[in-house]
Amino acid sequence: MPEPPGELREPPYPVEVKPYGRALVELARSREEIVCLSGDLTRQCEIDLFQAEFPGRFVHCGMAEANMIGIAGALARRGHVPFVHTFGVFATRRPLDQIVNAVAYPRLPVRIIGFMPGLSSPGGPSHQAIDDVALMRAIPGMTVIDVADAVETRQVVAAIADLPGPAYVRLKRGEIPVIFGEHHRLSLDRAQRLTDGRDVALVASGMMLAPALAAAAALRGRGVTTAVVNVPVIAPLDAETVLAAARQCHVVITAENHLTTGGLGSAVAEALAEAGLGRPLRRIGVDGTFGEGARTWPYLFGKYGLSAQAIADAAWRALGRPGPPPAAAIPASPGGEYAPV
Repeated sequence: MPEPPGELREPPYPVEVKPYGRALVELARSREEIVCLSGDLTRQCEIDLFQAEFPGRFVHCGMAEANMIGIAGALARRGHVPFVHTFGVFATRRPLDQIVNAVAYPRLPVRIIGFMPGLSSPGGPSHQAIDDVALMRAIPGMTVIDVADAVETRQVVAAIADLPGPAYVRLKRGEIPVIFGEHHRLSLDRAQRLTDGRDVALVASGMMLAPALAAAAALRGRGVTTAVVNVPVIAPLDAETVLAAARQCHVVITAENHLTTGGLGSAVAEALAEAGLGRPLRRIGVDGTFGEGARTWPYLFGKYGLSAQAIADAAWRALGRPGPPPAAAIPASPGGEYAPV
């Protein structure tokens, strides 16, 4: 069902700085079993706040991600709940074997926090985690989460604290937009249909929710109604909510800050196929290429087809509407991008 009125803010969105870091400290004050591990990116992952308040529960593992995962697994076996931090690409590609054997196979409660997802990093292909969801989604028992804004970022910390087994969370760095109202509640079980529509089912995760909402608004101005579904948990996917929206619409569009293979688009395609639901599907994401370096992520989103305009174009073409598609853009949020690398 759509969120209650007032739950979605209007752009340009206000922003918050370090919502994750503050939430982790707040939870750790009442949960002594929570420990924090850093892969030499302490300030960059907002956990300088944790280090300052709980130095005895902070482990600096250096640039040795495989060893960091092994340490986290050992701590979990002794009753701790380790939160592991580095950039998403270093949290998944480098220590994949350790994640599988030291964490996932024994189903240990290790929380892997990967910052700078997808094309949000200006560092080029060595720093851009465009395949992390595909890697983590392939691991049995791994919960894969891609939050959309500062409200969900704050809430995800407590939400995963007692989750059975391991979890991987993608988090944007810097100034995080506030898209939802304070009454919004992140669910690890259900996706949320934010708007109703009968033409397009637009399924989005993470940083792509804001472009999806902007595209839906532009399409609505031209008579195209769109059901926007926010999917914070990609694995396990809430197929029921996605399929319910798809059944009411003519086409399905997925939007993710990730390769179009192996992530949200693939999960939705599998759900449609397994349900025998015939709907045209268009996947918005990084399409079979590595990204380049750039100063800002909005430039990269535009270059690689992850913009609100790209979503509106795909929906317009999939519906076979005549004439040019509507113009779609997200008004810029106040302030600049802090500490992009």
